[in-house]
Amino acid sequence: MIKNSEMTARSCPVCGSSDQLNIFTESNFDQEKINEFTFASRKLPDYMHYRLVNCPGCDLLYASLIPQPDSLTKAYFEASFDSVQEAHYASRTYAGFLSGIMRRLPDLEGALDIGAGDGAFLEELIARGFSRVAGVEPSKAPLTFAKDKIRPLIKNSVFRGEDFPKESFSLVTCFQTLEHMRQPLESCRSIYALLKPKGAAFFICHNRRGLCAKIMGLKSPIYDIEHLQLFSKKSIGILLEKCGFTGIKIKPVFNYYPLQYWVRLFPFSAKLKSGLVSWLRKIKLAQAPIMLAAGNFAVICYKKD
Repeated sequence: MIKNSEMTARSCPVCGSSDQLNIFTESNFDQEKINEFTFASRKLPDYMHYRLVNCPGCDLLYASLIPQPDSLTKAYFEASFDSVQEAHYASRTYAGFLSGIMRRLPDLEGALDIGAGDGAFLEELIARGFSRVAGVEPSKAPLTFAKDKIRPLIKNSVFRGEDFPKESFSLVTCFQTLEHMRQPLESCRSIYALLKPKGAAFFICHNRRGLCAKIMGLKSPIYDIEHLQLFSKKSIGILLEKCGFTGIKIKPVFNYYPLQYWVRLFPFSAKLKSGLVSWLRKIKLAQAPIMLAAGNFAVICYKKD
């Protein structure tokens, strides 16, 4: 369990600014409500978050007080997983960006997916011809859902650059995971070091300046206890440029998910959500795939030759 006594202060993790005068929102989390799904992927929103500060230097929105590393590692390791279907929908969406990336890669040997979950995106990489594919996943539960041929490819650990040889991957992917990292600048520098010359990094990030976040306010699922920082196009650009990446392209993402999943994300009461999902199942529309721009963006960038 994450306790207040285990929290530690930090400055902006992208530009280092210590100016914390512009408070976006104060902390709002109840230790008694933390459970096995609090640090799970694609969970039901619980509307808990840390104290969030707007950085005047790089436009990052970040938690100024965060848990100690050991507490976070334990929380993720013990987290549950119940989003197999949604993970595969997301992987197919993200795989739609691969053809454009692959044309610029030095080769298709070596691909690493950070925050691999049950390995759904590793399957997409293999299907497109990548060899020596690997994943990193800090939670234990998703690995039990991985296919037999995929499970051995996933390292059950937090991402550490030193766990892999430098310049050994043509592609590194990191989907909705950069927000969870205590030190995103150091993590991206590690990713840069792992890439071969001309290799690509491919991120999916929540857009803190997106229309969805503006409309839903603090009821947006992006304001969550899991997210230690949230990016805008400006802040992600500054982060990646500091790491040496070039050719940075930012593109909108249109996600396909079953209709019942979208209903779960909206800020309805738990009773109303349950009723709507039951009704959708009754009329056989719960599994209808719906495409929406949910407020995410794709970021594709390259290592210098």
